[in-house]
Amino acid sequence: MTADLAEATVGGTEEPRHRACRLFAEELRSALAELPFEPGRPVPEVTVSSLGVRDAFTSPAPDGAPRTALPVHLYGRHVLVGPRPVAGRAGCGACLRRRWQGVRSVGLREGLELRGGTREVGPWPYSVPFAVQAVAALIARLGAAPLDEGRPFPDVWLVDLEHLTVRHHPLVPEPDCPDCGTPEPVTAGTAALALRPAPKYRPGVSRVRPVDAYGLQVDAFANPHWGAVGPSVVCDVTSPTTSATVGCFSSRSGDYLRETFWGGHADTYHASTRIGVLEGLERHAGMRARGRSLTLTAALDDLGPAAVDPRETGLYTDDFHRANPWVPPFTPDRPVPWVWGWSLRDARPRPVPEILAYYHKPGIEHRFVQESSNGCASGGSLEEAVLSGLMEVLERDAFLLAWHGMQPLPEIDPATSADPRTRIMVDRMAMYGYRARFFDTRITFPVPVVTAVAERFDGGHARMCFGAGAALDPEAALAAALCEIATDSVQLLQRFRRDEAGYRAMAEDHEKITSLHDHPLVYAVPEMGRHADFLLRRPSPPEPSGVADLRWARADGSGPDVREDLLAAVDAVTSAGFDVVVVDQTAPEQRALGLHTVKVLVPGLLPLDFGWTRQRARHMPRMRTALREAGLRPDDLTEADLNPGPHPFP
Repeated sequence: MTADLAEATVGGTEEPRHRACRLFAEELRSALAELPFEPGRPVPEVTVSSLGVRDAFTSPAPDGAPRTALPVHLYGRHVLVGPRPVAGRAGCGACLRRRWQGVRSVGLREGLELRGGTREVGPWPYSVPFAVQAVAALIARLGAAPLDEGRPFPDVWLVDLEHLTVRHHPLVPEPDCPDCGTPEPVTAGTAALALRPAPKYRPGVSRVRPVDAYGLQVDAFANPHWGAVGPSVVCDVTSPTTSATVGCFSSRSGDYLRETFWGGHADTYHASTRIGVLEGLERHAGMRARGRSLTLTAALDDLGPAAVDPRETGLYTDDFHRANPWVPPFTPDRPVPWVWGWSLRDARPRPVPEILAYYHKPGIEHRFVQESSNGCASGGSLEEAVLSGLMEVLERDAFLLAWHGMQPLPEIDPATSADPRTRIMVDRMAMYGYRARFFDTRITFPVPVVTAVAERFDGGHARMCFGAGAALDPEAALAAALCEIATDSVQLLQRFRRDEAGYRAMAEDHEKITSLHDHPLVYAVPEMGRHADFLLRRPSPPEPSGVADLRWARADGSGPDVREDLLAAVDAVTSAGFDVVVVDQTAPEQRALGLHTVKVLVPGLLPLDFGWTRQRARHMPRMRTALREAGLRPDDLTEADLNPGPHPFP
């Protein structure tokens, strides 16, 4: 039995937190010794330490804590017991301390992570005999129970000494845990990807299994005690359209905590919750490398043409860097960190700048651009994840070409949809004052891309919102775009009213648009609608087309195998002169669930940026030439031809 004795004295006096741990450990040892254990089953070794007094992301394990001991942690009225130590299984006390800290309040995290820890205001008030007896009884029961080796994650138990309750949730091991994590080296050899048959679980989908087939333990990822992607899943019970859910987790970057939101927008809260958690895992894996050892640092000049050149994926203007001198511009002779990706066109490894593969690596010394989650996707197979990521890249490229180039698009009549759920949702949006409009946004590639607009019939506040979707099946592309506007439109007015003055200021001065959420919300200002007139107010629009008119003859998503769909889509992209580069981002906790997560890059296509001054797409060669090359305009675009309004992509 050990207690947390690190820095146990200040001025010769034992600190209250250490005294509480020491006394509880001694009393727990005595209580366990009095319990009847089965013959041959020894009294478990236990270590007791405190939570919330030091930064778990930088502090070592408590002194004298053997890895074979059962960890017990004290914080306030809570006693946390577990996970049970098992040789060769990830998940330990250090994982728990990190996960626990990750869902704490901003104030506590600021104190722990930036200001050197916290101090007690007095002795622990729960040091009573019942507390020790309750925890000892729980430990004895756990020691007698067989290990459940069929579950992907170990359990941790929480004893609430004030409410007299006991509960448990799975603990998702921390991939970068210094005690039980094993970083996987990433090299040119390990970057190789082999595309294998990936049969669809039913005709007409692009998935190898349904969401429920993963056996997702929601409380492992969203719980207020040690949730891996946040403290909760919130169901939007006021939404009259989709059964939307949302969650959030925070990660530190220097002096600030960045909030990352995730969510699901399906027909039921059951489905939306699981989709949202999977998106949260995707976000978590895409922000920085998890459980991986990245060691390649070099200059582009040293790597040569095999490397993905950031100048092809887009850079900020010189004016931006002059106005933001703390953001270093890219230069081909400056060493920066790289990761290994895989070219599906050339079947060879290609180095990719780390900041293009992972969009929130801490520190700005190498962050010459701020990448987004564009092209990040998860799936039940590698092929499924890559196809989803590629569809997203093609969707955003087409949307930005049309928007910035003010390109009129053929309208699609949603009444021609063969999916009754689509037609019903369009009617439902009309009940709430919005007309759902859809546009064929195919420009360079034959893959169906649909832009959706929810437009208020009365033209008032919360005037419009936008969405997009891409899929080999036109019905799926339209449904994906519809899902976005169906969810966002009915929430737009409420969100707009929270800061109407701020959004009106953004409408007058676009440089005030700085974040992701600013882009869609500024279009709640009625006057901003003029920037969409090229799309919505055409003088003599042709008759709308049918959904089936978007069908690509070569691949329409009806085949039995996801790999065949992917190969067709990749061929369409590479035939146009582009490469498809895939970075495997899969985190260990995703791999334990049978998931794959990737980042797909197509150098040369337009990237999605947020913030009026942080734009790359408007300045790239493709922005000027693509509409002409697609036969949609006679000439290349000039600066004067570009839309003066910010993009409205959500």
